[in-house]
Amino acid sequence: MHMKKKVIVYDRIEEPVLSALQEEFDVRIFKERDAHDNPEFLSFLQETEGVIGLGFPGQSDILDKAPNLKIISNVSVGYNNLDTEELTKRNIMGTNTPDVLTDTVADMAMGLMLSTARRMPELDQYVKQGKWKEAVTTELFGVDVHHKKLGIIGMGRIGKAIAQRAHLGFNMDILYHSRTPKPDAEERFNATYMNLESLLRNSDYICLITPLTDETRGMIGKKEFQLMKRSAIFINVSRGSTVVEADLIEALKNKEIAAAGLDVYVQEPVNPDNELLKMKNVVTLPHIGSATAETEHKMAALAAENLRAGLNGEKPGNLVNPEVWKKE
Repeated sequence: MHMKKKVIVYDRIEEPVLSALQEEFDVRIFKERDAHDNPEFLSFLQETEGVIGLGFPGQSDILDKAPNLKIISNVSVGYNNLDTEELTKRNIMGTNTPDVLTDTVADMAMGLMLSTARRMPELDQYVKQGKWKEAVTTELFGVDVHHKKLGIIGMGRIGKAIAQRAHLGFNMDILYHSRTPKPDAEERFNATYMNLESLLRNSDYICLITPLTDETRGMIGKKEFQLMKRSAIFINVSRGSTVVEADLIEALKNKEIAAAGLDVYVQEPVNPDNELLKMKNVVTLPHIGSATAETEHKMAALAAENLRAGLNGEKPGNLVNPEVWKKE
């Protein structure tokens, strides 16, 4: 009888995908806190050939302890948890789950924009706390979303899906900034390419949806917030560390921007003492970009397909370090 290949499920993976993996492989489930000092984790890691899940620390200190590892399959589109150069050096494949979450994240970004602009969470509390005694007056008014200028930073798949909703659904003017111009977005959504400074100066809403890389870490800080209109609403659906959080807090306190809608933070789960949580003009979500039942299942299934391919010596469909395939 041949031995089942050892696989680590890191953090979690949705059912029924987990059960299917358990039938096929020798699966152990570990949580984030296990990564560096749990002896059971470290000993299983020695023999593990595949990892699937969320946020596995794919850097050299952990990879040193995983001599048999062939693939790390992220159940996310982001892969800033992986040191891709290091993986490639060691002939380890890294994969992600793009596409399947594009529409879900774009829906959520629009939801953040609308709920921040129209102060929905704040006014929901106002009603539930019994404060609604007469017709609302000026001090509770929100601002319009339709026909305003939306600046999108990062015009990848999700950026385009946000532009589609905003332009075709809400008649918004789309400005965008990305590493390369996107003629298809310009054609479909009448989008205008701008350098970052011009985008920040001109946008009523600014939506950040770039991956986290060395270039984008802390890309929105004090200087960028000062360039924004005082009436601007800032939406972050990328990664917490693309923003200098202390500078965002200052900008909100000093009324340099009007409001913020956030799905991501530098520290997650967010520290309960974080000042952002005390501000009425900030909508705070618990990193739910892709968190719908349908999409989480699709992501899990795609991640499992990537894992199986990699462990069976086939090329996974979503390699984030394709160079590793050329090396073989």
